[in-house]
Amino acid sequence: MARPRKKQVSTRRLLTEAAYRTIHLGGFQAAGLNAILSETGLTKGALYHHFASKMELGYAVVEGPLRDYLNDWWLGPLDGQDDPLQALASVIAKRLKKDVPEMLVRGCPLNNLAQEMAPVDDGFRSRIEVLYRDWRRGLAKALRHGQHQGTVDTGIEVDTTAAFIIAALQGAFSQAKNAQDLAVFHQCLEGLNEYLNGLRP
Repeated sequence: MARPRKKQVSTRRLLTEAAYRTIHLGGFQAAGLNAILSETGLTKGALYHHFASKMELGYAVVEGPLRDYLNDWWLGPLDGQDDPLQALASVIAKRLKKDVPEMLVRGCPLNNLAQEMAPVDDGFRSRIEVLYRDWRRGLAKALRHGQHQGTVDTGIEVDTTAAFIIAALQGAFSQAKNAQDLAVFHQCLEGLNEYLNGLRP
C-alpha cells in the first residue's frame, strides 16, 4: 500500500512545483494548464486526479512550494541564530546576490501572488495571509531570541519591527520589478541595512 501512495505524492509535488514556476513567470490567471503539463510530461487526467480545478492547484502551490520558499529563504536561516540581525543581513547579501536577476524580472513569488489574487479570491487571500503571519511570527521570534542574547535592542517591539522589515523587503522587490533596475533594489536594501544596524543595543 505504501508504494502507490509514494507515487501519488511525488506526482502531486511535480505538478505543484511546475505550477509554482509557471505562476512566478506570468501570474496565476495567465498560467495555462497546458504549459504546466508540458513541463511535467503528465496528462490532464493525471492533473485532475490530484486537483479538481486550476484554483485548487493554485491553493496547493501556496501551501506547498510557496511555503518552501518562505522557509528556505527567510525563516530557516534565522532559526536558532543568536544574532538574527546578522543572519538576516547575510541572507540579503548572499541569497539575493545569487538570485536577484531572476527576482528582479519576476519579483517575489509571495508578493506577486498576494497582489494578484488576494483582492479577487478569498481562498488565496486567507492562505497567503497564513504565510505572511508565519513570517511575521518567525521573524519576531528570532528578534526576541536576539534580545535575550544581547544582540538586539531590548527596547524595540519585536512584532512591529518584524512587520516593518517584511514590508520593506516586499517593497524593495516591487519597486525593483517595476523599474527593472538593480540600482533601485540596492538602494532599498541599503536603507534596510541601515535600519537593521539601528536595532542593535
